[in-house]
Amino acid sequence: MRKLLTFIAGALITGSVLAGGLVTNTNQSTMYTRLQSRNASTSIDAVYFNPAGLTRLGEGFFVSINNQTIGQTKKVLNNYSYLSGTPKEYIGKVSAPFFPGVYLAFNTGKLSFSAGINPIGGGGGAKYDKGLPSFEMSIADIVPSLASQSLPTTKYSADIFFEGSSVYLGYQANVGYKINDMFSVAAGVRLVSASNTYNGYLRNISINPTYTAFGAAYTGGMVFARDFFTSGATFLNGLATSSTSAATGLSAAISGGVPATTPLSAMPAATVAGVTQLLGAAGISAAGMNIGTAAATLNAVAPAFTAKANTMTVNAAATQDIEVDAEESGMGYTPILSANFAPSEKLNIAIKYEFKTKLELTTKVNNNKGGGVFTDGTKVIADMPAMLAVGVDFKPMDKLLVSGSMNYYFDKNVDYDGSESLNINMIDKNFTEYALGLEYGLSEELRVSAGWLGTFTGVNANYQNDQGYSLNTNSFGGGVGYRITPMIDLNLGGSYTFYKEGTKSFDHMLGTTAIPVKETYNKNTWVVAVGLDFYFGK
Repeated sequence: MRKLLTFIAGALITGSVLAGGLVTNTNQSTMYTRLQSRNASTSIDAVYFNPAGLTRLGEGFFVSINNQTIGQTKKVLNNYSYLSGTPKEYIGKVSAPFFPGVYLAFNTGKLSFSAGINPIGGGGGAKYDKGLPSFEMSIADIVPSLASQSLPTTKYSADIFFEGSSVYLGYQANVGYKINDMFSVAAGVRLVSASNTYNGYLRNISINPTYTAFGAAYTGGMVFARDFFTSGATFLNGLATSSTSAATGLSAAISGGVPATTPLSAMPAATVAGVTQLLGAAGISAAGMNIGTAAATLNAVAPAFTAKANTMTVNAAATQDIEVDAEESGMGYTPILSANFAPSEKLNIAIKYEFKTKLELTTKVNNNKGGGVFTDGTKVIADMPAMLAVGVDFKPMDKLLVSGSMNYYFDKNVDYDGSESLNINMIDKNFTEYALGLEYGLSEELRVSAGWLGTFTGVNANYQNDQGYSLNTNSFGGGVGYRITPMIDLNLGGSYTFYKEGTKSFDHMLGTTAIPVKETYNKNTWVVAVGLDFYFGK
């Protein structure tokens, strides 16, 4: 029986909470939530989206404070035939009540100095009250495995729980320069501080064996699997010892002058009963045996009983309660270059390139609770891919803004298997996303907006699993902006993301037998956002 709990937990909670590539968040302001397209922004959220565009704000000091509340539901449907209730659906809840974005910019002359803090990856916590199929399938395997050993068992149960959190905070600083009225450029760097925490358990694995040879308690009721296997190991070791002793007794009789060809049935009744019972436990009939054959057979079955006892001992260890309390943390840097081109007051074009962020996370196990999965001091690769962002804003009239954006993530250059020793191809093509947004001014103070974002993943089946999967999406957002005073803007937005259902077929090994399994993956995500922008003048 293989290890029952596989917390490849990083995939459960790290990565993108909403917009962005496989591990990058780009939903970084309330204006983004209500417009879905901000790559050509020349407002204060350009600190993240378009640092070179900040020079178009004019001189002065600018501040933006944003928060998004995000909820996501992950669903996995698995049809493994031995799961209790097939097909079985597993639901994970991701919650990010606080997803802040804070931006500062100071413009003077041709220079722009800016800084921002935001969750560039992760940003939420995941909770799985019933675990996942990769956890449960190995537990479900106990039933057919025991049945194949003539140990009748029809049910299993377990208490499975996992909860984790992930925060990849980005601390960004930029310097922009206005070359002339049309061109500006900027360079910046982002410090990424990553922290993942994992807490979970697998407890009370139970089965309903009917096999009183291992103990009077095993009559078909639910019992702890570890107790059944421990009892079985004790019983089988006893059979091994008794078999060796019985063989020694028969051999002694032969050495004492009893012919080896003497029928076993001619021996004392207690000897006959004992040998018959021991051989019967091994599935061998003692009928017609002579004592020489019986002694040899007993010596042969003793190691077999020992081997089965050892298997029971391994199974007892594998079905013990497991707890996980671990953290992963690390830091990395992202160089950022951007340029902005505004050939007229109606048109603005922006381009930004974020270099690959090399991240190596170090594992810390708390209270010796590694669960057999986490090892203190282990290094995990968690690089974030380089990204090319392009945006265009166009104003066909003073009241109307049309915005388009495209992001391209260089996923093929990232080792998503998390280890330098592995070389698993998980990416067929690079992740892309496209967005279109519209904003219309109803008055000098009030603006309304709506937008669409589509993402197109490039992962293959090696990437997809119940612990982490990537799907194509369509997101729709909307909201309002209200100018409270010439110095203060209020933004309110909301969005909802639809995911295209994904599937994966694979073989689950039950011993040496491959059993076909199909999993279906889906999600849904909602966002509510609020932001305040401040302009403090020169």
